[in-house]
Amino acid sequence: MDLNSRYPALSDLRARAQTRIPKFVWEYLDSGTGDEATRRRNRSALDKVGLMPSILHGEFDPDLSTTLLGRDRPLPFGIAPVGMSGLMWPDAERHLARGAARLGMPYTLSTVAAASPEDVAPVLGDDAWFQMYPPRDEGIRRDMLHRARQSGFKTLVLTVDVPVASRRERQTRSGLTNPPRLTPRLLAQVAMRPAWAVAMARKGMPHMRMLDAYTTTATENLPVTAHVGYLLRTSPDWDYVSWLRNAWDGPFVVKGVMRGTDAGRLEELGVDAIWVSNHAGRQFDAAPGTIEVLPAIRRATTLPIIFDSGVEGGLDILRAMASGADFVMLGRAWHYALAALGPDGIDHLAHILSEDLKANMGQLGTRTLQDLPKPFKHP
Repeated sequence: MDLNSRYPALSDLRARAQTRIPKFVWEYLDSGTGDEATRRRNRSALDKVGLMPSILHGEFDPDLSTTLLGRDRPLPFGIAPVGMSGLMWPDAERHLARGAARLGMPYTLSTVAAASPEDVAPVLGDDAWFQMYPPRDEGIRRDMLHRARQSGFKTLVLTVDVPVASRRERQTRSGLTNPPRLTPRLLAQVAMRPAWAVAMARKGMPHMRMLDAYTTTATENLPVTAHVGYLLRTSPDWDYVSWLRNAWDGPFVVKGVMRGTDAGRLEELGVDAIWVSNHAGRQFDAAPGTIEVLPAIRRATTLPIIFDSGVEGGLDILRAMASGADFVMLGRAWHYALAALGPDGIDHLAHILSEDLKANMGQLGTRTLQDLPKPFKHP
């Protein structure tokens, strides 16, 4: 199969993924919250970022390498954390970790993934990141950090934009609960997706394996969009960030920043990088697009900036980097690719993004990512 001809863009992988996974899984992966205005805003705001083409630069091969957190990286993008990754495709976390190691990209494992740090440890590369939803109990907190470190994770990411469970109405309508329970309605959907069903039957229905060691309390009273992790987590404050900074001896990133004033204060607390994100429109439906707030955050801090939310191709990566980002993460996109093509989708998506970057850098006359032109705003 010629993947480049059949699936030349992320949109093609997304369309195929929808035909390969049950509807309730699709709704979990693809949905936002509320009326999904923030998700649409991410896209429309990116489309308004213009870059001026330039001519007569001769032949050249664009250099996609960059530097982040003291490491030289062959590509300017990586894999963002997605909760219950293994629901989208069986063993997704291990497939993604293995692919990231092969491609030289960072891979970020979520606290609420379907695989524990110990599960993915054998396939991790040397650029593994662990994303923490903040436990209330200090003992659990210390144990999570210890497990992540012992499993080979070098970078810690604290997510701060989930103080409470969002409503995620599309997900609720789909009938999905956490942990997933296969009701007759959902079983009918599974029956229509034989490849997913067979692979999942071999692997077993996923749950949040890292939390097994800490959860014994019943979850019947939780909202359907919440999960067992909400029994453990707290809404962090500035002291919590300071505690983590002191407890973790590697690079420390705070994810979910949307204000320049917050970025400046995080820099004062010793954070190593800022992750600009609105959770891809999954938490708050009145938020601005991430690209809209990125320039102000860039002005407010000297720290490296990681960017996500709404990215659909290499051109979006260039838009973000021209607007002040140092690196770009994608979450949904890798899961579309994995659901569409299995493990082969990971390398194919990396190829799509890389070739799109090169094609657009050629139009800009830009040999390196550090030489991008200043963006302008389309009306």
